[in-house]
Amino acid sequence: MKKYLLLGITIIFLFSCNQKKKEIKQSDIKELSAYQPAVKNMDKLLSKYTEFELKTDISKFSSDEKLLLKHLINVAKVMDKLFWEEAYGQKDELLSKINDPKLKRYAIINYGPWDRLDGNKPFIKGFGPKPLGANFYPEDMTKEEFEKANIPDKESLYTMIRRDNNGKLRSIPYHNYFKRDIHYAADLLMTSSDLATDPDFKNYLRLRAKALKTDEYQLSDLAWLDMKNNKFDFVVGPIESYEDQLFGYKASHEAYVLVKDMEWSEKLKKFAKFLPELQKGLPVEAKYKTEKPGRDVELNAYDVIYYAGDCNAGSKTIAINLPNDEEVQLQKGTRRLQLKNAMKAKFEKILLPIADKLIVPEQKDMINFDAFFANTMFHEVAHGLGIKNTITGKGTVRKALKELHSSLEEGKADMLGLYMVRQLFKKGQLTGDLKDYYTTFMTSIFRSIRFGASSAHGRANLIRFNYFDEKGAFTRDAATGKYKINYEKFEEAMDALSNKILTLQGNGNYDAVKAFVKKYGKMSDTLKKDLDMLAAKGIPVDVIFKQGAEVLGI
Repeated sequence: MKKYLLLGITIIFLFSCNQKKKEIKQSDIKELSAYQPAVKNMDKLLSKYTEFELKTDISKFSSDEKLLLKHLINVAKVMDKLFWEEAYGQKDELLSKINDPKLKRYAIINYGPWDRLDGNKPFIKGFGPKPLGANFYPEDMTKEEFEKANIPDKESLYTMIRRDNNGKLRSIPYHNYFKRDIHYAADLLMTSSDLATDPDFKNYLRLRAKALKTDEYQLSDLAWLDMKNNKFDFVVGPIESYEDQLFGYKASHEAYVLVKDMEWSEKLKKFAKFLPELQKGLPVEAKYKTEKPGRDVELNAYDVIYYAGDCNAGSKTIAINLPNDEEVQLQKGTRRLQLKNAMKAKFEKILLPIADKLIVPEQKDMINFDAFFANTMFHEVAHGLGIKNTITGKGTVRKALKELHSSLEEGKADMLGLYMVRQLFKKGQLTGDLKDYYTTFMTSIFRSIRFGASSAHGRANLIRFNYFDEKGAFTRDAATGKYKINYEKFEEAMDALSNKILTLQGNGNYDAVKAFVKKYGKMSDTLKKDLDMLAAKGIPVDVIFKQGAEVLGI
């Protein structure tokens, strides 16, 4: 009897050990009754962010305009709910099992249990790595299975991939998958349009409501570009594909509620006319710059009063370049939106403190907000330069480079934005000292690298840092840990990296881009030490917002 009892215990022990070796699935974790933090110091994680109130002067708005803003904020809240589903799954299920208020706060900031500023490392016990495809695809789906699957619209920006009752993959359009919420948001947009006084804004809201219910966005994108005199703006829908790091195919829902700064917007109008000339002068072979950027390009400045969904997750956007539709861009151009109040917050609360710690004293004084604003603005403008379609017959750059597209495109925009600054400065269109723009740009590299490897912007800045380092664009004093820019070599590195990225995009060679990212996308021990020092000094990585109708006082 003892022998059989011992054998039974042994079998149970071995079975238990075997079970522990298995990777825990996210679906298994969801069965736990309560979630616990995977780190000891939640205050340290929360200190990565500094809070900022999103406000604007509402005294000049009528009662109908205030009600309009309320409706737009409510539509944005729907987009926030949809993004939770795309990024993680069921928000309420996760938050209901978190008793620690600080842990819950951090989960809300990150839209799930993975730290967006730390390479998506899980900060809740038991959770494994974040699925590269977020929640757009089944958890157990492989890349190979998806690529072999013969299903309609599988590469569409606007479909969720799920399994049918037989376990086979199928695609479900967003407007069906999220039907109830989409129809509610569309109805609110129609109500908002009734309150809008600007006819073009009214038309856009109506067309966008229809687009949400059909996933056909081109007509509303064109209508959005037709708006010229609108006091308010509303960016809404599934837009960027950063969250899908498996293929980069799926767009995430988000929204921005915006109030136009008419005075600043008027100042920016003059720059758009230079785009065709700047396209011709790009530092790359002629065959990579044959496309013509749309001439109907607008540069506007705004106070942003509400962020929701993808743009509110982790590092916050401070400038926008839309639409992303390549056909619309080539036909009509884009609108570049500078979010002035959010930009100012990042400059004062993050960039200046970083400069204090990492830039040599004799160059630190060259950093200023006007240069930061210009660099950020021309980054967005530069998305319209370069190339949208490969020259090798591989279709659009986005499709050819899959999940690598976003990082390379952000890197391109940074480099060509700086190229624009230099060219416009030479034409006398920008004031100050060119070194101001370069020094401010260099300091901002450190700011953006801190967004982490899971961020397209963070990855792009890390690649650029290593490339510039290789080219001698800066030196680091080992004794002080401070960086000094070599301005001549900095310009040479600018042009060399611009050429490299445009060539990679034009060729559409996925393997070549993968090798490039692998070579330059690694963080050195020295850089990590410097970034850790910034955290130890209490310099936040990014901002979180206190926002909404109550904050505005409406």
